[in-house]
Amino acid sequence: MASAFLTLLAGAIVLLCFYLYRTYTYWQRNGIPVGKGYVPIAGHILSVIFMRRSIKDVIQKIYDDHKQHSMVGFYKTTKPVLIVREPALVKVVMQSKFSNFHQNGMKIEPDMDPLLAKNPFFIYGEEWSAGRKRLTYAFSNVRLKTLFTAVSGVCKKFEDFLNRRLKSSNKYEVELKYLFSKFTGEVVANAGLGIEGLCFEDKVHPNAFDEISRSIFKPNALQGFLTMIMLFLPHLNRLFKMSFIPKEMDRFFRRIVAENLELRRTESVPRNDFLQLMIELEKSGEKLDVDSITSHALSFYVDGIESSSITLSFIGYHLALHTDIQEKLRDEVNAKIAKYDGVLTFDALKEMTYMEQVISESQRDFPVLTFLNKICTEEFELQGSDGLTFRAKPGNEILIPVYALQHDPNYWTNPDDFDPERFNEERKHSIEKMTFLPFGEGPRICVGMRMAMLQVKAGLATLLRSYKIELSPKTKSPIKLSPSYFLTSPVGGIWVYLSKL
Repeated sequence: MASAFLTLLAGAIVLLCFYLYRTYTYWQRNGIPVGKGYVPIAGHILSVIFMRRSIKDVIQKIYDDHKQHSMVGFYKTTKPVLIVREPALVKVVMQSKFSNFHQNGMKIEPDMDPLLAKNPFFIYGEEWSAGRKRLTYAFSNVRLKTLFTAVSGVCKKFEDFLNRRLKSSNKYEVELKYLFSKFTGEVVANAGLGIEGLCFEDKVHPNAFDEISRSIFKPNALQGFLTMIMLFLPHLNRLFKMSFIPKEMDRFFRRIVAENLELRRTESVPRNDFLQLMIELEKSGEKLDVDSITSHALSFYVDGIESSSITLSFIGYHLALHTDIQEKLRDEVNAKIAKYDGVLTFDALKEMTYMEQVISESQRDFPVLTFLNKICTEEFELQGSDGLTFRAKPGNEILIPVYALQHDPNYWTNPDDFDPERFNEERKHSIEKMTFLPFGEGPRICVGMRMAMLQVKAGLATLLRSYKIELSPKTKSPIKLSPSYFLTSPVGGIWVYLSKL
């Protein structure tokens, strides 16, 4: 009996050793260099799993260690993943051979997150194409003008809120992500759903859109665990049935959208919000079920609040750090607003080109997503300029190291310097394609990019025309990114003092 057990145990150990050998010699067998420091079972991400390092840092180290190579392999637990280091290869994956790599790598379980699973980031094929057409319609230049009416109302609320904070004090100390989540949360509520977001109340309201967002996206151990499951161990999500969006929030959005759709169908006066644009689509003959519209509304919420508030936070950080750039941008804001009789208009924002340079440079320095990952769906051979080749097969994961490319001195002079002039009219044309990817690239470039830029520019203009931004000693420098969050989040937050000009 004992000998039989020992025989089985020995056999199991032999099989395990063979499995591990086959798994962790994958890149050697394919003639691709591999990053150092991987361990059995965890691969290269042991420190990420235990939240000691961010995935950005792990990818950056492998990227920097292989400067002479066009591509390099790493192991996401037991899964081999290819990092492409050359812009030409990035273009192949994201644009020229899009049909071979059209799936994003992050997965959502439809049974657990039915609304989020319909987000354009997670879907593909006909469903993706149909959803993208609707959102492209909603965020066209003409319809953004309609949405700007709601955004400008939020700008007034934002200013009133700050003035109340500064009534009894010369300076208001605030964490920028907290502050800008109020602005973006109210924009989503007003411009997205046509309701009050309750973000600028003097007393914190539990149903305020920014508070709901904070409960979902707050960087902590639980968020880090969910991130790890989604990014690295999706099979565990299928096993444990965990949802990213809380069930009460799912119910909240279904109720709000259903009630508002019913109201809009009977109202004679149109509103200036995203739901109204969906109603117009419906009236033009497009068949839209309530689930689809609700999913689009949730996408508007998730993408609109979190991504834009992160972007605004880092812009605020750079402006506080570089007072000369802050003053130059303020001069542009005041000049453009003065041109339109002292009113912040849609056209005034469009003419703020230096602001676009500042936004782009901040996005280069701190992109919201530090990497993008694609899944091969049709076999294709990737060929690097150094002679390396990899025949990608269906299921192979390809990683685009966004942060590393945007800080590579081969493509950016003094990449650690904050220099908005990189994006001026003379120099921006010399930026190598596929080395600046804040919104992605190719057919899957972020469909909400224009709306995101609209609210970011409106929030910045409102802040800079009346207030000065100074860095608080609470801000930890240099900034270190949180290992417990899948989006870019500074440890300790970004704290500033705001004061009236």
